[in-house]
Amino acid sequence: MSFRATILTLYPDMFPGPLGHSLSGRALNEGTWALETVQIRDFALDKHRSVDDTPAGGGAGMVMRPDVLARALDSTAPADDPRPRLLMSPRGRPLTQARVRELAEGPGAIILCGRFEGVDQRVIDTRGLEEVSIGDYILSGGEIAAMVLLDAVVRLLPGVMGNEHSGTEESFENGLLEHPHYTRPAVFEGIPIPEVLVSGNHKKIAEWRREKSEALTRDRRPDLWEAYVRSRG
Repeated sequence: MSFRATILTLYPDMFPGPLGHSLSGRALNEGTWALETVQIRDFALDKHRSVDDTPAGGGAGMVMRPDVLARALDSTAPADDPRPRLLMSPRGRPLTQARVRELAEGPGAIILCGRFEGVDQRVIDTRGLEEVSIGDYILSGGEIAAMVLLDAVVRLLPGVMGNEHSGTEESFENGLLEHPHYTRPAVFEGIPIPEVLVSGNHKKIAEWRREKSEALTRDRRPDLWEAYVRSRG
């Protein structure tokens, strides 16, 4: 069975967007994965198709209603649907390459795109939504975050990338940032490709790449470096 993504959103016309191009777009056309969108407003309870209301306790903005979202989720994904239910949210657990790989190995995902000030906590709790964040910043809504997540997942599906090793030799796959890359011409603006990379000595090339990965990680991501060092005992 192909990977199947269902997006619950107030803006279904935003999809597939970038996901309809490049690797993900080709895989979508070939049936490697499937994408469907659900308009949340279709499950509103009034003639105005309202999906939000003022926050309990006061405060700015609006909150997405639990009754509307519950109807949308229950209609789209019954209890026996094995796919994880994700809520794109800035307060969620950070998306990691490990979680991306887990999702790529599963049947798909149901993704709720939040808007306004957020989603009523009761629907998060009762429908078992896993809150996922793509970074420490705020977007206008969860749609772009959902695209980021799906792009990361789809490229790992079998057959999507031409080189089977591409998905395992990248930043975060081994706890380190990726090493620098070079290609032709051999000399660019007076700067040659590092000699070791054209030496043909695969052992030395691997050692050079590891050293560069470690140095980059140590310099740019001390948090990753500390975790890497701990993992090595």
